[in-house]
Amino acid sequence: MRIGIVTATYQPSRNGVATSTALYARGLRERGHDVRIFAPRHPQQRGAEPGVYRLNASFSGARVLGAPADYPMLLAPGPLLTAKLPLRDVDVWHTMHPFLAGQLALKWARLSGAPVVYTAHTQYEQYLHYAPIPSEVGRAVMRPHIAAFARRMDAVLAPGRAMVDMLRDYGFRGEVTLFPNPVDLSSFVGADGSAFRAEHGVPTQAPLVVYLGRLAPEKNLGVLLSAFTQARARRPELRLLVVGDGPSLAGLRAQAPEGATFTGPVPYTRVPEVLAAADAFLTASTSEVLPMSMIEALAAGAPLVAAQSPAALDLIVEGENGTVRPAEAEALAAGLLAVLEPGALPGFQAQARASAGQYDLRTRSEALEEIYERVITQRRPGRRPRAG
Repeated sequence: MRIGIVTATYQPSRNGVATSTALYARGLRERGHDVRIFAPRHPQQRGAEPGVYRLNASFSGARVLGAPADYPMLLAPGPLLTAKLPLRDVDVWHTMHPFLAGQLALKWARLSGAPVVYTAHTQYEQYLHYAPIPSEVGRAVMRPHIAAFARRMDAVLAPGRAMVDMLRDYGFRGEVTLFPNPVDLSSFVGADGSAFRAEHGVPTQAPLVVYLGRLAPEKNLGVLLSAFTQARARRPELRLLVVGDGPSLAGLRAQAPEGATFTGPVPYTRVPEVLAAADAFLTASTSEVLPMSMIEALAAGAPLVAAQSPAALDLIVEGENGTVRPAEAEALAAGLLAVLEPGALPGFQAQARASAGQYDLRTRSEALEEIYERVITQRRPGRRPRAG
């Protein structure tokens, strides 16, 4: 198949959509498909990337709209650039965004009559406080737009139940297929976190809690730090590493409690060793859809201690690979202590690794291939999709 993916964010940006898109591209290429990524230019990209076509982007415009620091705002390509893009022989289009990227996917799909698949990744309402317009105005415009966009799709996917609920709440009544994000499990086999511990002064035998992700108000990090502090009052040897970047980093770092270290961001290639260093992964966020970091933590054998959210309920089997608690410091502290209990921790860690198997990149790529084959056949009955 010739697969076109139009995305508003791509590597080297650090976020779940960029990471999962790159993983799927790799997995589908390994299965023999021609995958073409259409993504915004990024100042940190290193030269030409095979199969990646960069579109114009604005970082200043993204800042005005409140986008993350490494999240450029995609701009509509002009006719000269569009004429140079390999668009007309694409068999199926896929987008993760209902705004410009999605509109481009629809426009380009008309060139060859190809179907379009949409993965609803983002709860945009959780980010309206960044935008320079009143939240109620943004909500009134955004909800009907996303529902209308979904109705134009040949297939709608959602990585977790939170997105299914969101689409229903917005008025979309069509079929939504639950489709979790992938993880390259091979990169976690034999991962060793000892160097990362040593780098940040964490003793080998000290119980270590890790949070990996964006540092922003919607992540509820104040509650996370309070939960850690309460748990450390019971286990003084407990340590916390907060790994990531975001608008809240400076303020949180200035008030870091004893035993907590803010490492800043790390390259994605180091994520397996970061999570392998952890005895448990802690999150107080209630806005997650199905974050890559939580799946990756399971793959590294770090059980999850999570505030109640649709993502936590999707990922955690209570008492096996982690625990779900109310989004309150005292409850999360109790959950953390229960998981880190020396007699219980090895079982939690083994179950964490086992539960990550369903998210393996090869398995998820094969499932996505089947989605593409189905929508191509439905759009053009009797046609067999090209193998590569």
